[in-house]
Amino acid sequence: MKTILAALAAGLMIGAIAASHAKLPPPPPKSDAEKAAAAEKANAAKAKAAELLGKAQDKAVANYKKNAASMGGKK
Repeated sequence: MKTILAALAAGLMIGAIAASHAKLPPPPPKSDAEKAAAAEKANAAKAKAAELLGKAQDKAVANYKKNAASMGGKK
């Protein structure tokens, strides 16, 4: 019984090692339309990130001004 389990474990290990060394085929090249869509999506993400950063900065400035006023303007 132990030899059967050992053989199964060894087979699983060999299979795992073989699977980790397997090469996948390269993805097909992107068409111009796919490239343009990806670029548009990236630009939209950059614009959204810039907008969120601006809102966060405005909120931080408002918070600082509110707390600085309550502390008598001292740092």
